[in-house]
Amino acid sequence: MAHSVISDVSLAINGRCDRTFEERSEYPASQDINQPTRASSKKSFPMRYSRVTRRIPVVRAARRVYQNTVDPIRSVARAVPMFDPVRRDVVSQAHTVVIKVGTNVLADPTGHLDRYRIQSLADQLHRIRESGRKVVLVTSGAIGAGVGKLGLGKRPSDLAHLQACAAVGQSALMQLYQESLARYGIHTAQILLTASDFDNRARYLNARNTIGTLFEYGALPIINENDTVSVAEIKFGDNDHLAAMVTNLLRAPLLVLLTNVNGLYSDDPRSNPDAELLATVPNIDQSVTGLAAATKSALGTGGMESKLKAARLVTVSGEAVIMANGSLDGILDRVFAAEPVGTLFLPHGVDVPSRKRWFGFTARPKGVLRLDAGARQAVLDGKSLLPIGVTAIEGEFGKGEVVAILDPEGGEVARGLTNYASTTALRIRGLNSERIAALLGSVPYPELVHRDNLIVTG
Repeated sequence: MAHSVISDVSLAINGRCDRTFEERSEYPASQDINQPTRASSKKSFPMRYSRVTRRIPVVRAARRVYQNTVDPIRSVARAVPMFDPVRRDVVSQAHTVVIKVGTNVLADPTGHLDRYRIQSLADQLHRIRESGRKVVLVTSGAIGAGVGKLGLGKRPSDLAHLQACAAVGQSALMQLYQESLARYGIHTAQILLTASDFDNRARYLNARNTIGTLFEYGALPIINENDTVSVAEIKFGDNDHLAAMVTNLLRAPLLVLLTNVNGLYSDDPRSNPDAELLATVPNIDQSVTGLAAATKSALGTGGMESKLKAARLVTVSGEAVIMANGSLDGILDRVFAAEPVGTLFLPHGVDVPSRKRWFGFTARPKGVLRLDAGARQAVLDGKSLLPIGVTAIEGEFGKGEVVAILDPEGGEVARGLTNYASTTALRIRGLNSERIAALLGSVPYPELVHRDNLIVTG
């Protein structure tokens, strides 16, 4: 399966991924790879991805890959270059970066926060900022901090005690970050978000404006989910999803996911010594998502699956993702030196406007529209969704709210903003314009979802 993923890399580089970065024409690649290029420039890349026609390297994993003291990337004889030209282009245009760090990176085996790792992370964040980039940190670790603060011997297992640890640990976590960054004169800014903040358009925009203002002040925004009230985050590690939503919120060209594994593997390296680390993934399709079951982090069964879902949310919006082992010393320095560490997920969609990122990949749908085969094809062809092609409607929603659009088999193909409330939509589904006029007395909108308010997601 790994070979089927890797064999398409050159095609993607020559095709859609090349188009994604070329069509932007925003950032020249003439500067040093550690320096982001400026958005004000309108030059195009002199280093086109189409020039990179070689097979992207696959790094073979060492047997002890899951032990933090071993760096299998360094153990490989230098069969790969010191930097990857594709990654150099990705890094060169990353004027804004979202970095997500998981609890397994920040905590020691007992569940307590590791001060050395946090200081190392802070040092690297400083160097990234010194290169001229804007940086946002999405962090887990509040529970780990609470475990240490309360003097517990191990991490609790029940939800109530986990949330209590998060409540105690959040301030301690922020204090550790502030102390670690104080030597550089960097002020930290705590932002606690919940899924409802992203569902509401006004609060969504307010969060973006706040982060933008913090950039003006030179502060480092540190974002976490509000663990004390968010059940899903504690149970399923949704900070991966949160990081993806923040990346789309800011239209950041790069998301870095720091975890306790080296990246995405073709198989579980703990049981298969021949498992390969996938250096580059051009498209997150079913052949890729199927690898999640074989590659599990200490977060649990859903760990890698959560990361792949987050990576897909970002890449379909036209941005890149790098997943790397945050337990390795200097990993961020190596990422921004364009070294082939971890797994790079290439953009495989056009640069999606901010508004469509919100209703397509961020806000949770209020209802569901089920289509017939003809309407499904029309939506995929970029046309508006007409009431006559809708076979069923589920949920309660108002005019202008987000709805998920499903094909006859139940798979999501798109999301959009509906022109009708659910009560009216139920009455006009399956009808043409003449019958709608006879039923309602007029046709306020010929489309149930206009193509300008629709984005294909499946």
